[in-house]
Amino acid sequence: MQIYIKLFTVNKRFPLTISRGTTAQTTNVWVTISHDGIEGWGEGSPFGVGDRRQSTDTIKDSLEQVAPLLTSFHPWQRQEIDTLLIQQQVPSAARAAIDMALHDWFGKYVGLPLWQIWGLNHNAIVPTSVTIGINSPAGARQRTRDWLDFMDVRLLKVKLGSPEGIKADQEMLLAVREEAPETELFVDANGGWSLNDAIAMCHWLADLGIKYVEQPLPRGEEGHLPTLKQNSPLPIFIDESCFTSTDIPRFADAIDGVNIKLMKSGGLTEALRMVHTAKAHGLQVMFGCYSDSSLANSAASQLAPLADYLDLDSHLNLIDDPFTGAVVAEGRILPQNLPGLGVQKSAFAA
Repeated sequence: MQIYIKLFTVNKRFPLTISRGTTAQTTNVWVTISHDGIEGWGEGSPFGVGDRRQSTDTIKDSLEQVAPLLTSFHPWQRQEIDTLLIQQQVPSAARAAIDMALHDWFGKYVGLPLWQIWGLNHNAIVPTSVTIGINSPAGARQRTRDWLDFMDVRLLKVKLGSPEGIKADQEMLLAVREEAPETELFVDANGGWSLNDAIAMCHWLADLGIKYVEQPLPRGEEGHLPTLKQNSPLPIFIDESCFTSTDIPRFADAIDGVNIKLMKSGGLTEALRMVHTAKAHGLQVMFGCYSDSSLANSAASQLAPLADYLDLDSHLNLIDDPFTGAVVAEGRILPQNLPGLGVQKSAFAA
């Protein structure tokens, strides 16, 4: 099989601020695997979590180094390819791009979308949340209105963990609640709180009817999770603390759910393994994203029937997405009936 690697840059309609910084533009990596006249597509997007940072250059360079080792394989050989990528210490976002492309190739070969190959129930897909980044109360109100005008929003994800402290978090959250009084909310602190602040905020948020809290504590402070769980009236999900299925058993007794992202896990293969591991431990599952285009989010949407919550909204905030794929209907991100990932080029594709 032949592997082609190409960079593409996407720009956000509204820059997104979280506890670790602001993102307005990213350059992602598009991987194409070609064999027997069929192309499979995959995407690797950069992200940074503590010491687990993967830049665009890191992803691209690792793919270019491993590509010559893959040409002798057939796309059917996913298990052998995955083993080789792990042995070569290929970063997870680069592995995700290859794994996506292999699944896309397979679906196109047999002429079916992946969700159908897996026997999943398209009707079981829950609405996706859309994200309100850290902002002033006035800015948060405006961003909420922007989303409500853009689509049928059923769930808002509000980024907290402001460097200005929990009082700023509270003022912003109240502004969003007042602007969207009928919309369900959950909160993602991106590791921006101390243990004491997290306990205080969980009680305050519970009184407002917030659904759950994601990643309240910084990566590296997971030892405080049992204390937080004992003192929190809200369910606790982890994101930055959980990359693969091997992380889940260590934290299972101290959390209520995990956020699975293709870039962290290394692709659909490991994401599916994470779903089964989480469910075996009685945990709930969410699928999330970084600055992913419709390519990666359409890939994640293929597994969407297995999720309790979805946060696949990054592509909805792009002004120049080079792909089209999963569609929005009644607040849900729905994979199409096209084979493979169901992704095609858009008018912005180079």
